[in-house]
Amino acid sequence: MAYTADKPKPALTSAELRARIPGWGVDLDPRDRPAVPKERFDPGGTGAHWDFPERQEEKWPRERSIEHEFLTPVFGTSCPPKGLSGVMRKFAFRYSEARAAHWLILLAADRVDAVESHLASFLTLHPDNPVTETGIRSELSHHGVSSRLGKKRADLSHLWMDPIIVAAPWVLSAAGVAYTVTGVLQKFRRG
Repeated sequence: MAYTADKPKPALTSAELRARIPGWGVDLDPRDRPAVPKERFDPGGTGAHWDFPERQEEKWPRERSIEHEFLTPVFGTSCPPKGLSGVMRKFAFRYSEARAAHWLILLAADRVDAVESHLASFLTLHPDNPVTETGIRSELSHHGVSSRLGKKRADLSHLWMDPIIVAAPWVLSAAGVAYTVTGVLQKFRRG
């Protein structure tokens, strides 16, 4: 029994465990371990022809963690920092990765990037469609409400917030456009 004044029983020996549990300790002998060849240091076995890999070319200044001496030899280039979100991401790397400020700024930059992308979509021939891209149509046609009612689903606690989070940016954007257009039309009528 745990947390008693009595002296605890000593742990079982390897022989006792092997006798009690079938297959216990089969990997104690390194010759029996399937991963041993991978654990041996064999530089010639990898086929690598370098001591340090060739560095990837930087086409623009990359964000650098202050914890590391230099940028890794290979890094992602699919989403270069752009706009206000890029500035925020670069600013986040002034803080250590161990600080909450680093990660909170990166999270905020992701939200700003989403807003920037929505606004940029209005300049294209195919702007974002909030009805189809948010899954509202599938909620109505694939039993979205009935799959939630009477169930113990984890997402029910924030279900009431989802329409606000999804619709708020679109409603605010539409209100901003309407306000701007109204102001421009009033100035045009006066002038």
